[in-house]
Amino acid sequence: MPLKLDRIDKHILNLMQSNGRITNLELAEQIGLSATPCSRRVKRLEKLGLIDRHVTLLNAKALGLDLTAIIGISMDRHTPDRFESFEKAIIDMPEVVECSIVTGQSADFLLKVLVKDMRQYEEFLLGKLTKLEGVSGVHSSFVLRQLIKKTEIPL
Repeated sequence: MPLKLDRIDKHILNLMQSNGRITNLELAEQIGLSATPCSRRVKRLEKLGLIDRHVTLLNAKALGLDLTAIIGISMDRHTPDRFESFEKAIIDMPEVVECSIVTGQSADFLLKVLVKDMRQYEEFLLGKLTKLEGVSGVHSSFVLRQLIKKTEIPL
């Protein structure tokens, strides 16, 4: 059951989503509270698990990571141990920035992978991904241009 958030909680979360570096004083001023009650609300939202973590978003292109691949992975067996083994292996691959178990497709997992170029993608694919036990199929698509990139969750 989703938590009930009041107008101020939603305002705090929206402001923090759009600017993770906002200070408590700036946040308090923008929502119309003094610093102490604002800080208490933020701590409460963290304790409730609504604020997962604070991060800095990097520009992949500026770091030379020009190729984004969306990869569907099919497994040979649908057993808990096979899936667990894959999950343990994939978590240690820095190229993988997202991994989801999916249904309704021929894939069991969907990965989002960031690499420099096609050569590095080939090294990742042949040197790491296809060597994982249980991987029976790989279907790769490449992002030509990203139209929308949001980190904010609608409240």
